[in-house]
Amino acid sequence: MTTNVHPNAHAGFATGTTEYYDRVRPSYPTNCLSYVRSQLPNSKSPLKIVEIGAGTGIFTRALLTHPEWATSIGTLRAIEPSNGMRDFWTKCVQDTRCTIVNGTFDNTGVEDGWADLIFIAQASRSILNQAFHWCLDYGKAFIEFDRILNKDGAAVFIWNLADREAAGWVAQVQHCVEARGNGSPRFRLDVLRQAFSTLEYTSLFHPREDKEWAHHGLATDETVTDRALSWSYIAMLPPDEKAKVAESIKDILEQGDGKVWINKEQGTFQDPHTARAMISRKK
Repeated sequence: MTTNVHPNAHAGFATGTTEYYDRVRPSYPTNCLSYVRSQLPNSKSPLKIVEIGAGTGIFTRALLTHPEWATSIGTLRAIEPSNGMRDFWTKCVQDTRCTIVNGTFDNTGVEDGWADLIFIAQASRSILNQAFHWCLDYGKAFIEFDRILNKDGAAVFIWNLADREAAGWVAQVQHCVEARGNGSPRFRLDVLRQAFSTLEYTSLFHPREDKEWAHHGLATDETVTDRALSWSYIAMLPPDEKAKVAESIKDILEQGDGKVWINKEQGTFQDPHTARAMISRKK
């Protein structure tokens, strides 16, 4: 299979790093998932879903345990190019309706017109370390989405981003890690909008329907540091360089610019994020 995925995604998400990745990445707010379900006709159940860039199954499991989605899923076919992530997904997703295979955004292996819905979801910080930002040709991806969706189908893009505007420490951690990006693609809304302005997108899909939600989880210094170290290009660094990253983040968190404590004695504080959903309906 021709791989149209950024090489850092393969190198940084090799077998042996996936359990760590899965443990420290945030999941998705339930109101975001409820909103997406409310935008689909109830008559569509049970749904045929393709999840591209499924990773370790964080989003798959969020769907399966969500009360409005658990009974709506007929078949979920997950697509993931990383061998290590597919192996971890298989261990963690225990549902006979769900399967996972090797594939990419522009080569899913799904039959023409099979899918009611495509999901592309990222559980990450402000640098998206998996899924759509790793795609090297957005035009080919949109052509593939159009091919596998049925005539009333839709593609749903969900991002769960660190809110660097909410607290100084978040922005400082992001800057610390992004400085070591080594050419890895980053989420930037203006770049993303360019992808949705391609001829392939505008000729095949209606304008996006966008909505976002501010939310926060619970964090500790350890979880923030571990999450940063799980990013693909940080995971690729030599041990001494990774230690420098960890030390820099420790200093940032000790300064605690904008930290909002949940329980200071236990070391827990708010972990601000913004969830964004984009629904693209097929023409």
